[in-house]
Amino acid sequence: MLSGTAGALVLLAAGAIALYAGAELLVAGAGRLSLGIGLRAATVGVTVIAFATTAPELFVATIGALDVSTDVGLGTVLGSNVANIGLVLGVAALVKPLSVTERVMRRHVPFMVFAVVLLVVLGVDGVIGRLEGAIFLLVLAGFTAYLVYNVGADPAPIADEPDAGEGIQGRDVAFVLGGLLALVVGSRWLVAGGTDLLSALGFSELFIGLTVLALGTSLPELAASVVGAVRGETAFAIGNVVGSNIYNVLAVLGIVAIITPISIAPETLRFEFPFLVVFTLVLVAMMGYGRRLSRIDGAILVAGYGVFVFLLLP
Repeated sequence: MLSGTAGALVLLAAGAIALYAGAELLVAGAGRLSLGIGLRAATVGVTVIAFATTAPELFVATIGALDVSTDVGLGTVLGSNVANIGLVLGVAALVKPLSVTERVMRRHVPFMVFAVVLLVVLGVDGVIGRLEGAIFLLVLAGFTAYLVYNVGADPAPIADEPDAGEGIQGRDVAFVLGGLLALVVGSRWLVAGGTDLLSALGFSELFIGLTVLALGTSLPELAASVVGAVRGETAFAIGNVVGSNIYNVLAVLGIVAIITPISIAPETLRFEFPFLVVFTLVLVAMMGYGRRLSRIDGAILVAGYGVFVFLLLP
């Protein structure tokens, strides 16, 4: 039992480190590639960076659903979205108050709210099947097309982004490929270690996904947003989380549901779903008031995440 627990801890730690390293490589490479073809920083944050930092959730949720159960995949997404709001944006706002641009509030935040509402509506019957998965992916395609249209209508000036328009560099492609490889390996280790450890301690698979795996897969968002806040790139910090929460629901659950239908427990419908909706609406209200997240807002979000984890304890 002891050696098994020790092995699970080693796998868990190694998986988290690999995910973090992979996401850093992916963010660095994807960010420079996107700027190289002339995208704005805010657009990069809500698209390329958000999708890159969502990759751990995609790998962990898919591998968890196939190797363990769909509870792991669903729990990872729900827990990651709550962690993105409460922990990632909360900590980033504590480091430095975050300004919210009109572009993000008008173009991106409504899609985040819509994705959460769509998840609740399609999941209220207790199952997210292949049809619902296809709907998620169709909405994701519409969101992506909307963003591409706006990028074409509102390109980034070279003066705003010094690196814009430099083209694709081989080093950046290598970063992206190396990051993806590390994410694949790290997600397998994280699923295996987290599941073995908490299963041995008697916790449910849904709890495992909502806590350890969700927190582990939120490390890339946390790193990207905190670094963005420290550097004054608040557009990256806000856009990263908003975009990541959209992709978590539409891309991750959409793909997992296409592969294998996701069953939703009654307890999840009564607690996790309402909590995610309320937390999302609280975040939107905070961002709408004064177009910024203050340190007080950050403290409230972090405390809210602490309450969420506390209430999950058996």
